[in-house]
Amino acid sequence: MHPNEVKKLLSTHIDCHHLEVYGEDQRHYETTVVSSDFNGLMKIKRHRMIYDALGDHMISDIHALSIKAYTPEEYANLSQ
Repeated sequence: MHPNEVKKLLSTHIDCHHLEVYGEDQRHYETTVVSSDFNGLMKIKRHRMIYDALGDHMISDIHALSIKAYTPEEYANLSQ
């Protein structure tokens, strides 16, 4: 699965302010997802939203997924 396909699935289900997806071997991916949808949610619930957006691809096409999920405020504070 090409990283752009993963990106499209995520952006279709989550209102992303910023979204990065890397996966050179098209089985192992690194994501950074920034969304106000994450406001007030614990890390596990943010990850669950991402897994839900990817659906069955988590079983069949994605072997490993590294997730960084931030609110816009958290993401802005990273660069300071």
